[in-house]
Amino acid sequence: MSRADTTARDPIRLASEAQARAADPRHSAWVSASAGSGKTKLLVDRLLRLLLDGVPPTKILCLTYTRAAAAEMRNRIDATLASWAASNPETLRKSLTELTPQVATTELQDKAKQLFAKLLDAPGGMRIETIHAFCQSLLARFPVEAGIAPHFTVLEERDAEALRAALREEVLSDARAGRDPALARALAAVTERVGSEAEFDELLQKLMIERRRLEALAAGTGGLGAAVKRLRQRLRLKPDDTIESLMTAAVAEGAFDRAGLTRAVEALSLGGKTDKAHAPILAEWLAGDAAERLANFDLYRTVYFTSSGSPRAKLITKAGEDALPGAAEALTAEQDRLVQLGERLNAAEIATATEALLTLGRAVLLGYAQRKRDMAALDYDDLIVLTRDLLRRPGLAPWVLYKLDGGIDHILIDEAQDTSPEQWDIVASIADEFFANWDTRATPRTLFAVGDAKQSIYSFQRADPEGFRRMREHFRAKLTEVKEVLLEEPLHVSFRSVPTVLEAIDTVFADPQAAAGVAPPGEAVAHISARPGQGGRVELWPIAVEIKGEEPEAWSLPAVVDDVDLPRARLARTLAARIAEMIGHDELPSRGRKVRPGDILVLVRRRNAFVEELVRELKDKNVEVAGIDRLKLDEHIAVMDLMALGHFLLMPEDDLTLATVLKSPLVGLDEAALFDLAHDRGTQTLWRSLTERAGLRPDFAAAHALLADLLAHVDFLPPFELYAEILGARGGRRRMLARLGPDAADPVEEFLRLALDHGRSHPPSLQGFLAWLEAGSIEVKRDLDQETNEPGSAGQVRIMTVHGAKGLEAPIVILPDTAQVPKQTERILWAGEGDSALPLWVRRKGFDEELATAARAQRDAAQADEYRRLLYVGLTRAADRLYLCGWDSRKSGQPLSWYEHLVATLADKGEALSFAPADARPEGWQGPSRAIAAASTAAPDKARAQGTVVLVPPPPPDSLRQPAGREPEPWRPVAPSRPAIAEPGLLSPLRQGDAQATRFGRGLLIHRLLQSLPEIAPSRRKAAAQQLLKRSLYGLDPAAREELLARVLDLLARPDLAPIWSPKARAEQPIAGEVIGRHGNSLAIAGQIDRFAVDANGVWIVDFKTNRPPASSLDEVPAAYLRQMAAYRALLAGIYPGLPIACHLLWTETPLLMRLPDELLDAHLP
Repeated sequence: MSRADTTARDPIRLASEAQARAADPRHSAWVSASAGSGKTKLLVDRLLRLLLDGVPPTKILCLTYTRAAAAEMRNRIDATLASWAASNPETLRKSLTELTPQVATTELQDKAKQLFAKLLDAPGGMRIETIHAFCQSLLARFPVEAGIAPHFTVLEERDAEALRAALREEVLSDARAGRDPALARALAAVTERVGSEAEFDELLQKLMIERRRLEALAAGTGGLGAAVKRLRQRLRLKPDDTIESLMTAAVAEGAFDRAGLTRAVEALSLGGKTDKAHAPILAEWLAGDAAERLANFDLYRTVYFTSSGSPRAKLITKAGEDALPGAAEALTAEQDRLVQLGERLNAAEIATATEALLTLGRAVLLGYAQRKRDMAALDYDDLIVLTRDLLRRPGLAPWVLYKLDGGIDHILIDEAQDTSPEQWDIVASIADEFFANWDTRATPRTLFAVGDAKQSIYSFQRADPEGFRRMREHFRAKLTEVKEVLLEEPLHVSFRSVPTVLEAIDTVFADPQAAAGVAPPGEAVAHISARPGQGGRVELWPIAVEIKGEEPEAWSLPAVVDDVDLPRARLARTLAARIAEMIGHDELPSRGRKVRPGDILVLVRRRNAFVEELVRELKDKNVEVAGIDRLKLDEHIAVMDLMALGHFLLMPEDDLTLATVLKSPLVGLDEAALFDLAHDRGTQTLWRSLTERAGLRPDFAAAHALLADLLAHVDFLPPFELYAEILGARGGRRRMLARLGPDAADPVEEFLRLALDHGRSHPPSLQGFLAWLEAGSIEVKRDLDQETNEPGSAGQVRIMTVHGAKGLEAPIVILPDTAQVPKQTERILWAGEGDSALPLWVRRKGFDEELATAARAQRDAAQADEYRRLLYVGLTRAADRLYLCGWDSRKSGQPLSWYEHLVATLADKGEALSFAPADARPEGWQGPSRAIAAASTAAPDKARAQGTVVLVPPPPPDSLRQPAGREPEPWRPVAPSRPAIAEPGLLSPLRQGDAQATRFGRGLLIHRLLQSLPEIAPSRRKAAAQQLLKRSLYGLDPAAREELLARVLDLLARPDLAPIWSPKARAEQPIAGEVIGRHGNSLAIAGQIDRFAVDANGVWIVDFKTNRPPASSLDEVPAAYLRQMAAYRALLAGIYPGLPIACHLLWTETPLLMRLPDELLDAHLP
């Protein structure tokens, strides 16, 4: 239907009629919904009408693209059903009349009132979920049939990425060490073809993104070898063709026309200047043997090809050709031969490089698959592939579908254009079962899909706009077989944008070049606005270009001059000035108020330096700006400081890391203090220097106290608790926000959340947590729409990518990077379609041959189509105003950028715009300056004008800036065996060779004997101990065993220690209670005593110190142990008043039993 056919009718009524037809639950429907046409409302309406028709909630499956979309849909349905349950008859009748063409009878109203309760009572409720959530639930229901562990878990993408990174390192380590010759050869072949380690890592990362395709190749008949063989066949290579063999054959005698080329040498020598330069090269090549011809081949090629590798258009001048006719033909024939040789060499290069890369990739994938099996884990791709395979498996699939089929009668698919081929396979497997017994069903079954191929922009997730159209034809054919019709209902009425904006968008995509890939050939991109009479504005700015001799301004330093894009910086300044001018000054007629920061949405194609420059300029002009929608966490300075602190706690000797920590807000030393600390320290580590100089300056003392205390606690605290204490009780968060600003709050909170998540699924290890973070880039998605536009606030300017803004809108949208085009950097091409596609690793475009050229052209065309669809999505986010601008750069200038499409279609529309750049340098701008505007003739939209009052939040109370009051004690029991002060480290079983290992084992054996022998009758103790010592694995010779046994038995036989070793004594005795500390403070104590005895004469306690450095005197006993025993003694004194308490330390390595005097313990009471 054309615009002329529809504008005469009420657009809202037109949209309501189309949505009512599409929401009819009696028929299957396929809806193409343009941007802003009410797609979510349509889905909710259809779900509500299904419920009103009596469909049980458990019979409905609604698949959404994101969890947020599923949650929004559930919330809308719950809110509607809840309101129906509480509505009066008149309100309910009106609501039902708007929703359904049925007469709102009393019976229908009663049914509507009961739906909320029915939904709450339904087991599991209505299934509105993502495709991944559905697959997870299906696999959990049929794990045995799917061939997976019933207790499987799903790896978060972060954990999966870290696992793949670890396995990649393992495979590369095996290859470097030569443990696998095939891997070693593959690694050598790959490394000689990449320029850097970063390039190598990026290449393997790209391969991992396509791991499903690689797994399909490896799982096919013949495995990877067969795939490589097919690749060589497609490249027209023989099985034994290699670069070396092809080159050897090319220079062999008889491979070239010696007679003709000899005649050409003579002709060239009689020709022009270039001819005479080429003649000796050709002559020398012909005179050499095969080995010499091979060695001089590159020089020989210069006769036929330019320095860029292109064939020379003229091989010999007319003078040379006239001198000896026929020479030109010989040279041309040789050039043709070398061109064909180049094609074959490129094919051999591609085959060799691809096989090597696939060998490495397959090894990583095999290890990854095995590790997941060992962990009983699946990643998100596994959920899709395993479900697809389960629903296709012969013998099992019919039974699974039968069980599943009994539970689903209606399938609804949201954002269908973003569904991948594998996901469509799952939907098709379920839906096709609908038609197997169609005639025997008493109730109808339906399939409903809504999407917009014009908005398919997720090809990196394998979304395919053609899949949307292909599956429409598939299901239309299926429904035709059972004599049903698939209703196709396009929705073109936009409830979002004003007519001015929509007319500009339609004008742009009326150009066939701009519409390529956006709309099918012959189908117009046309919209109708549901906001007639609302004013709007579209501005096309000239493009910022480089001014000859322009230099960076002072604010851009200390950036490297070559990295400063001056046109980009000028656009950022001009755009920031225009935004600042809009806010509080320009009117938004549709909302009946002035422009606010939250009204403005800046959309970029990709996050680049322009975003940072614009944010900086906006902040300089005191404009409230939220920053960017996605944040690379590990690149934020706050997170880098927190990670540096973790690395210092793991290795205090790392001077550079410690210097970073000292300069960070967490400690706060300035440059001068750091210099004073680091200068003139000789070979001392920075940490040793800080320790020795802590008493010289207050700032050094504070830094040392903080870091020393953290070092004492780091071994006892999981990462989350450690960082929570650093950021909370120790003031780290406050100091970071004070220096880095409020923008640091999100990264810090996300860092803490990651620490908590890591602790839930990994052993508590600081080193493990930091390695997990560093395994890959951490990208955090921020919900700027919710963060910056709270009700009653003026909001903040949002800067997002077009991908991130999908589904959002704003009154004012700015597209500032319209002149930038996608970089053609993909090195792994895919030749063919589907699972039969073969990978081609082409180092650079110069190595293309016929197959690679075709694959590259196909890839470039698909990328260009998506680039134009991305423009459509960006333009259609605007509700009232649209600003289009860009900058030229040294890397741009390619044809058919967004800006060129906009200029080609809008340059003659509207009227000339008086464009005033912020720098007042008109020579720095080129291109048309146009404004397309329409005044508002309608009253402000009440729905859009809601919340016009800006609420000023009250100032925070002073108590918010004060430290929290002291927690009532005891708030947590003190564990004496985990002292608050540092204790000596464990003796290493690996230090000092076998002798130290024997000492390590000796201590363990003595501990075990003293723990076990008291429970055995004295007459049998020696025999039992001998048996234990013989079985030990610590390498004690017979003499050492006898000496150890004698010491233990002597200790057990001492009369003064009889109560400790008596059968009435207790081992590992738990103890807990409350004591009064040395300073009158109340302390809760909870611990465990290794050996405890009590009788009428007193109380005896012994604490074993195993594999700790033994003290030879009381003066050498660490304070941590004295505090521990003093706490136990104080607690037991309250339990056994009046009885003497004897406290002992038993150093098992010696063994030595040491009595601790009461007066010494009194001085160490906590």
